[in-house]
Amino acid sequence: MSQEKLAKEIVELVGGEKNVDSLVHCATRLRFVLKDDAKADKAKLEKTEGIIAVKENGGQFQVVVGNKVPEVYSAIGQISNILDDSSGKEKPRKAAKGLGGIIDIISSIFAPLLGVMAGAGILKGLLLIASNIGWLETTETTYTILYAAADSLFYFLPLLLAVTTARKFQGNMFVAMTIAGALIYPSIVTLKSEGTPTDFFGIPVILMNYSSTVIPIILAVIVMSKLEKFFNKTLHDSVKNFVTPLFLLVIMVPLTLLVFGPFGVYVGNAIAAGLVAAFGFSPLLAGAVMGASWQLLVIFGIHWGLIPVFINNVAVYGQDGVKPAATASIFAQTGAAFGVMLKTKNKKLKTLAGSSTLTALFGITEPAIYGVTLPLKRPFIAGVIGGAVGGAIIGQAGTLAFASGAPGLLTLPIFYGPGGQGFPGLILGIVVSFVVSAVLTYILGFKDPVEEETTSESTSSAEQSGRTMNASDEEVLSPIEGTIVNLSEVPDPAFSSGAMGKGIAIEPTVGRVVAPFDGTVTVAFKKKHALAVVSDTGAEILVHVGVDTVKLDGQHFVSHIKEGDRVKAGDLLLEFDIAQIKAAGYHTVTPIIVTNSANYEEVIPQATGQVHSQELLLKLNSGKGEE
Repeated sequence: MSQEKLAKEIVELVGGEKNVDSLVHCATRLRFVLKDDAKADKAKLEKTEGIIAVKENGGQFQVVVGNKVPEVYSAIGQISNILDDSSGKEKPRKAAKGLGGIIDIISSIFAPLLGVMAGAGILKGLLLIASNIGWLETTETTYTILYAAADSLFYFLPLLLAVTTARKFQGNMFVAMTIAGALIYPSIVTLKSEGTPTDFFGIPVILMNYSSTVIPIILAVIVMSKLEKFFNKTLHDSVKNFVTPLFLLVIMVPLTLLVFGPFGVYVGNAIAAGLVAAFGFSPLLAGAVMGASWQLLVIFGIHWGLIPVFINNVAVYGQDGVKPAATASIFAQTGAAFGVMLKTKNKKLKTLAGSSTLTALFGITEPAIYGVTLPLKRPFIAGVIGGAVGGAIIGQAGTLAFASGAPGLLTLPIFYGPGGQGFPGLILGIVVSFVVSAVLTYILGFKDPVEEETTSESTSSAEQSGRTMNASDEEVLSPIEGTIVNLSEVPDPAFSSGAMGKGIAIEPTVGRVVAPFDGTVTVAFKKKHALAVVSDTGAEILVHVGVDTVKLDGQHFVSHIKEGDRVKAGDLLLEFDIAQIKAAGYHTVTPIIVTNSANYEEVIPQATGQVHSQELLLKLNSGKGEE
């Protein structure tokens, strides 16, 4: 599928351009903030070719597309107005709360910088190696020029964060950059370096070194954006375009130097000191915890809370002792994917595991995790164990990071410091984490997906015994009692058009959904209005109670299942109150869809009129049977 076509499908399936509040991307994910998450079709997105996984974390709707994310992101910009700069206009925002809100803010601010940050980090690491082994002298102008290219991002980091923070909070990015520039303005730097007593109209100013800092400018721009909205609403249109920036500069620069700057620096240093103390107390234990947990933090998006800490450590101390242990987690999941590739007999999974292993070696683990290890469960656990062992070795070795960059083969130079101390421990740790995870994956095993071609052996046996054999045919029993409705009559084009798959609909007379066959629950929607079950032979059935009932937010529904549950035909899955749903203004007609209809030659309805629960509803004909 072309990137343009994939971009178009993604925009449509997240609810259309008008449903997108903002969009940024990181190394592998498109990170949407949507006006209404309910309008996004997560199930169909997950089945779209080119999409690895779909996650909802920290107030963001994340579509994982792998290494091609820059191309897809760019294609979205070409087919829509989603990427147009909107910093100069206000629009309604959906603010996540609590931890989710904090993660959303941090990820939105840092995600656009990760690519260039990784590149600059690699260059900085290579220069460290070159100078340590004598290839380049730090006094050479060649070194000076290359070091400027590597270090400028980190030195002027407040300026870049001013831009991304302003975009996040719809502030004027040029005013934000001006405030950031004031923090690192030469005369201010000189006051700090010379220790000159400084005050602002008699109020003492505690000067800090703000180059490479993170928290002060983020706090300043957040407050600035709030003040900007206030002034723009208060001032007359004829003067606000220049008076608002005037007020913001006069207020925010002194306020940042007096309050936000020192506060941010102290907080950042305190967090860094706490993590450094943990590694000082027991580097082996702290490294094991970091190595085991890093990929878990990534899955839930919580790792964003640590990224500013890593950057702050490098800025304040010139080095970071926390991040190296996370590298073990990266290589552990890589090893687990490699173990799957060695063990699986499924050709498709072997190809996926092989390509994911190669990608993960360079620090992009999402394809390996979401496509291979996490769905198979045991390999992911093996990766966690391998990460803990490798992380313990790295922590005990005292490995340090001297620049920023996503852990991977290309960024190993950022861990090579003066004399190479701790670097051998890093190499040993990542090798051990890779090997342990691969071996454990191979030993523990996993449920290997059966390839469709294996049914040919059953067909051959049937031919030999003279019997008719349709190994892939399936019968679907009615999960609901009610009146049969043609799918084309469902008042929702997603179902009536057949876009979701072939099937049938039922107007329920009893508010109960039961299992249509023996199988496994693959999706149990949080809003409880729908569920999906896959049979032991591969039929995938979606039961969607009512139309637009997702908007009820779970009211009038009682779920009796969770994802991964094994069920038998007739087991109670869901209960719902028909009268209350109708009273709320929603249709209760329930589509029953074969979401993998393409795998069957025919999907044949077997019931008309009234149908009782567990009566034959559909026959799925694979067309592979022989006489």
